[in-house]
Amino acid sequence: MNLYKYISEKLNSTLGFEVKLEVPRNREFGDFSTNAAMVMAKSAGKNPRELAGEIMEKISKLDFVESASIAGPGFINIFVKNEFLWDAVQTSANLTQTTTPMVIDMDYGAYNVAKSLHIGHMRTSIVGDVLYRLGRAIGHKMISYNHIGDWGRPMGLVIAWIEKLHPDWPFFQNNFDPKGDYSSYTIDPRELDTYYPKSSAYAKENDEFMLHAQVITAELQHGNPGYTALYNIFLPIALASMDRTIKSLNIVPFDNDLGERNAAKYTDVVEKILRDKNLIEQSDGAEVVIVKRDDDKKPMPPVMFYNSRGAVTYDATDIMALYYRKKTDNPDKVIYLTDKRQSLHFEQLFRVAELLQMFPADALEHIGYGTLNGPDNKPFKTRDGNVAELNDIIEMVQTAARDRIKESGKTLDDETVDNIALAALKFNDLSHDLRADYIFDPTQITSFEGRTGPYILYTAVRLNSVLRRAGKFTNPSHINLGTDERNLIMELLDFDRTVTAAFESRATDLVANYAYDLCQLINTFYHNCPILRDDVDSETKNQRLTLVKITVDVLTKTLDLMGLKIPNEM
Repeated sequence: MNLYKYISEKLNSTLGFEVKLEVPRNREFGDFSTNAAMVMAKSAGKNPRELAGEIMEKISKLDFVESASIAGPGFINIFVKNEFLWDAVQTSANLTQTTTPMVIDMDYGAYNVAKSLHIGHMRTSIVGDVLYRLGRAIGHKMISYNHIGDWGRPMGLVIAWIEKLHPDWPFFQNNFDPKGDYSSYTIDPRELDTYYPKSSAYAKENDEFMLHAQVITAELQHGNPGYTALYNIFLPIALASMDRTIKSLNIVPFDNDLGERNAAKYTDVVEKILRDKNLIEQSDGAEVVIVKRDDDKKPMPPVMFYNSRGAVTYDATDIMALYYRKKTDNPDKVIYLTDKRQSLHFEQLFRVAELLQMFPADALEHIGYGTLNGPDNKPFKTRDGNVAELNDIIEMVQTAARDRIKESGKTLDDETVDNIALAALKFNDLSHDLRADYIFDPTQITSFEGRTGPYILYTAVRLNSVLRRAGKFTNPSHINLGTDERNLIMELLDFDRTVTAAFESRATDLVANYAYDLCQLINTFYHNCPILRDDVDSETKNQRLTLVKITVDVLTKTLDLMGLKIPNEM
């Protein structure tokens, strides 16, 4: 139940105008408050406190209102009845389904074939997965795309590097037989991971090698049989490596691992549409689409469709990918999640989509996330100054978690340690504004205290332990809610609103910080309100156990939305 929405709608209906409902920081003043009287006083020609008295009289008659009072120049504070809150909280783990379900394509991940997933892929993977889960949870049809880099220059560089290492392989011979058996040719995944960085570095020093890689790229795109056969050997090796990393992050498998190669199939049809609309122009041997507008105040370069060697560009494959999604999914919205430094690229892409009348402007959305920085507040690097691989980051956090556990004198199995490390890594990423830069410190995020993932997992484990020790219990025949119970219930009843708001505002930090706030309140409740102590009467015990069970249900759903797993012990 979305308590905030329910009460807002009831007040609006009763008063005949829209009320802005607020939640006081200090709940001693009320569960909710409104400044409606102050806003409406001028148009009504009345003193704010006088109008507040009239409004309060109407509000007081609502069946869920325990009391209402006026404060200051005309604020109205509202307390909700205990019985109403208790009935409402029983279903607080249920999420209200949207009344306007949409088909939403989400493009995140964007992994590159033959390149190890690195720290730059962490936020797109973790945040993209949570936004996907949130949208699905409230009733949208979510379709996820891992737009793989599998068709551009990196492929040419990798093939050129393999040729440099194995010039005698049949894929590089003029008499290559496409029907031959090449199953004996394979590449170790760890070795494959080194090919792109080595070839890229070599190409910067060797113009001839770079030119050869560019030629290979164009020939691969035009169906060279030898290059295609070799590509089909290393592609599944690279995809399997990506899949292992995705599983280690407990990310929902992508609905579609379709990247540039799939998009390139639609080159001819998209090119024809562009030419029919006279949108393609020649530019220094390349073919481009002009997207600059007369009212632009900033530089807006054209979108390159073909480069000067006739190869399809990265920009062009995104246009074709949009065309493919329009034809297959016909989505109401397409959301891209990438590093914020790609904002210009997506502004260009969206302008092309408008020129093609493929999607209206409001159907396309780019979310640019911030940089993950080290303790020195500079982009996180390894000790040797290189970009950190994602698997190394995961292992780094796992090591920090093991050290923490060892310091505490506990002995936990590897699966539990991995779950704790996963919570540390993902909660730290999700609890920050995704559009902002943030500090990544493995030692700090693995703490069992403070605003961390392990603290939240520990709370869930503790609550489950209480329920196991309690055994069977029944709902209380009457309720008696104190301050701690009411504060906890109000937070539980904010779950529904939080999930909807998090998706609609693309703010995963709302869910992460909700989990932390809920844990703070249940731990305060646990400390102040004994549950299993011998001197606690059965009715009180049943009431408190019921609240613990409801909290576990809500917290479990919240953690599932973040892709976290609750261990059996900690």
